[in-house]
Amino acid sequence: MPSYYGLSILLHHQVYEPAEDTFLLAENLFVKEGDVALDVGTGTGIIALLMARKAHFVLGVDVNPIAVKLARRNAELNGITNVEFRLSDLFEKVSEKFDVVTFNAPYLPGEPEEPIDLALVGGGNGRKVIDRFIEDVGDYLKPGGAVQIVQSSITGIERTLELLRKNGLKPQITAKKHIFFEDIVLITAQARW
Repeated sequence: MPSYYGLSILLHHQVYEPAEDTFLLAENLFVKEGDVALDVGTGTGIIALLMARKAHFVLGVDVNPIAVKLARRNAELNGITNVEFRLSDLFEKVSEKFDVVTFNAPYLPGEPEEPIDLALVGGGNGRKVIDRFIEDVGDYLKPGGAVQIVQSSITGIERTLELLRKNGLKPQITAKKHIFFEDIVLITAQARW
């Protein structure tokens, strides 16, 4: 069983395996002591479990039921109890407000066919999921809260920055990594209110 950042993580072939984009987020998390955090598209649960080291409470959501079950098992395996995992299409089953919200966004153009595709494929132009997320995320942030989005240059970073600004957030690129034919960036956007 693989270990990442001191966590033992079970994997499943229908759940996105932690990779460079995951590690970029993991190494630049904005979570502070006592925060209440939300990890959207939690996958194996690794980001939620890492945030749980500092956060008071972390909610992880995923649209893939296999991912939700796997994340729960990974929390149990690592003895982490201040997390909860729910099946939810983005914010569909979320009503709370958070200090920090993370999202490793699916960005490949196309329509998902298998459960694993939900973590990778973001609709016709690759922006369908990320645009829906940005449109709604402000409703789930506490005053002064922050959003962290991992995204590829394939899907238009400038468009994401523009949408975040339009939705009342103050974004900046806080980390970047070049992989093969793309740049993976971490955008951290602070609520203005």
